[in-house]
Amino acid sequence: MSISIFGFQALWSPYFLISLIILTILFFLLATKWRHKITYSRSMTRKEVTLVLTAVVIIYTIKGSPIDLLGHILFSVHMVQMGIFYLLVPPLLIAGVPNYMWKALLNLPVVKPVFGFLTKPLIALIVFNGAFSFYHIPLIFDTIKVDMLLHSIVTGSIFIFAFLMWWPLVNTLEGEYKLSGVKKIGYIFADGILLTPACALIIFADSPMYETFFNGGAWLEAMALCVPAGTLQGLAGLGITGPELFTDMAPLEDQQVGGVVMKIIQEIIYGVILAQVFFEWYRKEKSEEDALNASLYAAREPNIQ
Repeated sequence: MSISIFGFQALWSPYFLISLIILTILFFLLATKWRHKITYSRSMTRKEVTLVLTAVVIIYTIKGSPIDLLGHILFSVHMVQMGIFYLLVPPLLIAGVPNYMWKALLNLPVVKPVFGFLTKPLIALIVFNGAFSFYHIPLIFDTIKVDMLLHSIVTGSIFIFAFLMWWPLVNTLEGEYKLSGVKKIGYIFADGILLTPACALIIFADSPMYETFFNGGAWLEAMALCVPAGTLQGLAGLGITGPELFTDMAPLEDQQVGGVVMKIIQEIIYGVILAQVFFEWYRKEKSEEDALNASLYAAREPNIQ
């Protein structure tokens, strides 16, 4: 059965799109027309503009397009959403938003101590990976999935925790807590290890764990998060009983694919970051070695003459 039966609003989330456009416009007004109100402001670079716009497009694609609707039907698509939203969007925003804006935000009296504590590497790793893992415990997941307010609070909180987890790796603020090259490599490996148990639980389960993806009643309740109530009531006469009407995959197979996909997305993103960190560290070490060799040569040159 085609997902188009759920209607335009469920497929394209026009209100979410409008809200996202308004926020994006306000951000660029702050970064251009109103930037003189912020200390040490400067024009955004082309790279920063590209990173922010890329993040906005990705956010709408996974949270406002038909992919979001599919994420309520297929657990595998849900995990694609999780992987991209939590592991790709935060570093794009951290790198895209100019440093003077981050300084203005982080110097606020209430924000600075809390942010400083939560971005300590060990705390950031435990909080994000712990929240992600607890969220995917079946009882917790199914409870959150059928409550719109609770779902918004929890998923929003995990996004903030993901942002804090990425901060020590990606931020370029002078004086702010960030890791050195070798420590960054260890941090990335630790992050990958801590996320593995949740993925393994999903992959190697011998039966479907999430009722909101295989139990018709629970699934219909969860669909209310992205489909207007009037549309769901209007579809009642079509005999829609569950997600099996929209896919050929069995619930267990769908669940296992979701766990594998999440792990693959994690490995790809962490692999790219790891390569960047390694080459950045290598270039720095090479530069320092060349400078040392040059100074030693300069010191020996008078003696040679």
